Amino acid sequence: VINKDGCVVAFHDKIHLFDVDLAGGESYRESESVEPGASAVVAATPWGALGLSVCHDLQFAYLYRALAHVGVHFLTVPAAFTKTTGQAHWHVLLRARAIETGAYVIAACQCSSHGEAESYGHSLIIDPWGEILSEGGEEPGVIIADIDPYRVAAARRMIPALTHDREFSISK
Repeated sequence: VINKDGCVVAFHDKIHLFDVDLAGGESYRESESVEPGASAVVAATPWGALGLSVCHDLQFAYLYRALAHVGVHFLTVPAAFTKTTGQAHWHVLLRARAIETGAYVIAACQCSSHGEAESYGHSLIIDPWGEILSEGGEEPGVIIADIDPYRVAAARRMIPALTHDREFSISK
């Protein structure tokens, strides 16, 4: 995160690495070249707290819930989702994270080929109710949306799921 003066004020090292074996022989082993981060990161902005994540972190709902519990209003998800996983999971997971946390989700997704993989694209800005406010396509571009930070509090009042957490056990 770079502030208005051009200074880096926060950075996030991806926690969850993309080690997968998809249908058709598509396989990725990010752990062979990347070391995972170990901390969730929150950055202060003039509009509210910003929670940082990267790409495959999106698959782990508990990360976003933890960020929401410490007061995050905005979640960022820069990514290079593959075309295969993007078509199946990108929209639904991002909308779920917005709804689960009552936060805005700002997700930039690369839209090109890199190495052997083709990225999905479809950058999104999603409001706390899960509505897609803006979407990019499969070509480079810029998306924008009007964001009202007060909608975070409104969504969390209507569905106060963050206050309903309960301890539970699992019976087999």
